[in-house]
Order: sequence, then C-alpha cells, then structure tokens
Amino acid sequence: MSSFSLHGNLVDVHLQKIYPAEIIIENGKIRTIKKIEDRGLRVGDYLIPGFVDSHVHIESSMLVPSEFARLAVVHGTVATVSDPHEIANVCGMEGVEFMIDNGNTVPFKFNFGAPSCVPATIFETAGALLDANDTEKLLQRAEIRYLSEMMNFPGVLNEDEQVMKKIAAAHRLMKPVDGHAPGLRGDDAKNYIAAGIITDHECFTREEAVDKLRHGMKIIIREGSAAKNFDALIELLNEYPNQMMFCSDDKHPDSLVLGHINQLCARAAAKGIDVFKILKAACVNPVNHYKLEVGLLREGDPADFAVVKDLEKFEVVKTFIDGVLVAENGVSHIKTSKSGLVNNFSCNKKEVADFEVPFTGVKPFLPVIEAMDGQLITNRLSLELKTENNKIVSDTVADILKIVVVNRYSNAPVSKAFIKNFGLKEGALASSVAHDSHNIVAVGADDESLCDAVNMIIEHTGGISLVKQDLQMCIPLPVAGLMSNEDGYHVAEQYSLIDKAAKEAGSTLGSPFMTLSFMALLVIPHLKLSDLGLFDGDRFDFVK
Repeated sequence: MSSFSLHGNLVDVHLQKIYPAEIIIENGKIRTIKKIEDRGLRVGDYLIPGFVDSHVHIESSMLVPSEFARLAVVHGTVATVSDPHEIANVCGMEGVEFMIDNGNTVPFKFNFGAPSCVPATIFETAGALLDANDTEKLLQRAEIRYLSEMMNFPGVLNEDEQVMKKIAAAHRLMKPVDGHAPGLRGDDAKNYIAAGIITDHECFTREEAVDKLRHGMKIIIREGSAAKNFDALIELLNEYPNQMMFCSDDKHPDSLVLGHINQLCARAAAKGIDVFKILKAACVNPVNHYKLEVGLLREGDPADFAVVKDLEKFEVVKTFIDGVLVAENGVSHIKTSKSGLVNNFSCNKKEVADFEVPFTGVKPFLPVIEAMDGQLITNRLSLELKTENNKIVSDTVADILKIVVVNRYSNAPVSKAFIKNFGLKEGALASSVAHDSHNIVAVGADDESLCDAVNMIIEHTGGISLVKQDLQMCIPLPVAGLMSNEDGYHVAEQYSLIDKAAKEAGSTLGSPFMTLSFMALLVIPHLKLSDLGLFDGDRFDFVK
C-alpha cells in the first residue's frame, strides 16, 4: 500500500488538544503525526477518530453487513459492535457465519458478539437454539469480541445454569459481557452487575442510569429508529465521560441514509458538552472497552479516522479505514454487491377466519397493549373492546386495533390480542422483523387486511408489508426474513415510501414498522404478544 500524508486540525482526544498537524499514513497505519504551522490550512478540516456504533443489530437496518457499511462510512463510522442475535434466532450458527463472512467482503470493522439468548425466551417459537457449548465455541473465535447482550436478566438473578455457563465462558476467555436490563434498579441491578455484566443500553431514565453507573456499569446512550433515550441520558456525559458510549441499537435504512453516530455528536455539541467528552463516547470508549482493533488517531494506530468540517455539526468530508478512503463528500466508495441467501421460513398462507376473535357473550373487558412512541416498553391497559357480528374487532375510533403474531417456522394457530396507539384508520401493517424470534407480527383495522398483509410476507418468505384501500406494498427480505440483498440506497428509498404510506393510513407513530417489530419482544416490559400468547413482562409469564 502506498504512503500519503494529510494536513488538518488534529483533535487529540487523549491529550485534549487541537492543533494543526500533518499525519503520514503508510501501509494502512499512522506512521507519524507532527505539528505544523497553520498557514495554508483551510478553515475546518478537523481530523478526528472514526465513529464506532457501540451496540447495533445490523439486521435491523434490513441490509446485509456489506450494504450497512456502504451507507455508514459516509457518516464517518468506521466500526460497529454488532450483536447478530436477530439472525441467530432464525438460522442459528449458520446465520452468525453469514454475518461474519459477508462483513469480511468490505473494508469496514465489524466486531460481532456471541449471541447469549437464542432463543430469547422459552415463551415463543424461535428458529434455532444456541446452548452454552455453542456460545463458548463462538467466543473462542478471534473475530468474536464479546458475549452479546444478556437479555435473560431473570436467569442471571436466579443463577440459571445455562446463563451462568455462558457468562463464565466469556470471563474465562477474557471477553466482556454486554447487558440488557431495562428498569432494573437497586439490589437487583447490583447483583446483575456483580455477575460481571458491565454495560447496558436499555436505560430510559436518568435515575436508572445513575443507579447502574454507581455500581460500576458503563451506560450506552441509545438513539435508534424506535428507542430514543438520548435526551434523557445525555447530560450524564458531563459527569461520567469515561463510562458512556453512543449506539443506535436498531437503525432502519432511511435513517441510516441521513446520519449515524455523527448525529448524536452534533446533538451533544448543541447542548454545550465538551467536544473531548463527546468524542470519548463516540470513538474512544468503545475501542478501549471492547479492545477493538480500531485506530484512535495516534502514531502506530490503524489509520481509521474521519475529516469533518467543524466540531459542531460534525459534517463528514472524508472517511478512512486502514488508510483507505472509503467515503468522500457524501459518496461511498464501497461498491454494492448482491449477497447470497440464508433463511428459515416454513408456513402456509392464512385464511381470514384465522384472524377472527369470537365474542363469547361476556363483556369483553380485556388486557390491551399500549404502544409508546420512541420507546420499546409498553403499558398494560384494561379496556372494553368493540364487538360486531359475534366477534371482537378493531375499533379505529378508539384506536384499539387487533395485533397478531403468526408462527413463521411451522403451521400453528394465529396468536391474537389488541393494541392501542398505532393510530391506523384503515388497512394493516405486517413484518417478519419481529424481535427476537422473528415470527410475523401484524396490526390492522380489519381481519381481511391483516390476512392480506401477512400473506404477502409468507409469499416472499420474509419482508415488511402494507395494505390499505386498493394499495398493497411489500419490501421482500429474503435473507433470514430480516434483510434485503439489494442496493442499500434503493431499500432505503422503498422503506421511506412504505413508511409514508403507513402514516397516510393513520399511524401516528414516528416509525410504525420499527415499533411494530418490538411488540413481540417479551424481554421488554410490560405487555407483549408472542406466537404462543399474550405475555406479562413483569411476571415473566403468560397473561392468565
């Protein structure tokens, strides 16, 4: 590889200094950094370490890793800490192998973890099982950097044998363990952390985050397409600059086109937070915590860095990975290429009758899920439901709609419940992206629309779909029913159109499909729906 030099205002996060410098890159590494006179330098051209998304499920972008990278580098991202448990829940080890292999086709630093919860719970049907032995085999691989989020926090607190074996394997191999403990406080939080779980990205209040920080946990501030905790937590960066990181967790393709971790940096700067603290969270802390082979703009480091116009908006001019220019002026230099396919999908199309809920003659006052815009948590309501022709039906006036989960792995009865706050006035939405087991989840104003939307997903063996009036739309996701293998920018454009159509059908949510995808996520309280029934996340059992 040829050597070259670059001039700019170097932002030295370690020494907390900014000065004009020349950096010389040779064979993919920074050979020297030397201060220079600022004469001749353009205003701007700040050299900063590349951004790292410290917790993301690539699958939620609906793009294979190579296409995710193609879009992300435009925004100065050089690496991710990626949990492949979405595809693992569908395809097991074969799915994890697919992510690693596809990620290796592009100049981007994916750092995958060993999924800790496959299946996520015993209260749903998943496509695969990874036991403690499988997890340890993954952890023994050099490219597996950590044990992915331990969502089974009841299993940790109750010292479940399989859970504790997975954690012990990670500790034995000196790899960190990621946490996932929404709402956990006090002694429970202390005991969870004492098990050696030292990050969490699920805090949705300042008080919860402070409680965990005081027990030695590192807090990852999440701002994704559905879950948004930035405003609640960002001021903590002033007090705990060495214990905070940034992540997106789940990022839909249209959002990724617009920006990534650079957006969180800009929002933090707008709040007056010191730039060095911002860059610690966005660049330095993830590299140090996970021991990533990612450069931090020091002599001898891999040449992974970005050039930005200023330290307020963080508009990215260029991105380098291992000394290779991978993006410039909003254009990615990573070429698109169609990936292979891996999937696990086996169910027949449904009939309208499969979605009906009979009225037994008893006043239907039942538990109802309340969706929360910008949050993964839901509330539990008890509401009187609408009846019609001896059936319990959706009520668009009261905004109480039917929600269903359809087993994608075999033919089984449709699981049915009701949900508030989706806002649809007509039609239905459906998705085979349904955390964490990725059965088909759908919400609709009538049974016919629900049936049509679900059947489009089944026909394409995965995707997201919408039905309203005379319009039917579907984005096929043939890779595990989670990802497209098409051009990422095209997928983003198609997603924008279907998202717009969902809002035109009445949805009041900021990201209707992303919110829908979490309505079967049982490990997040309070009330969710699996393919086996309505689930109480507080009791961690089915609603009786």
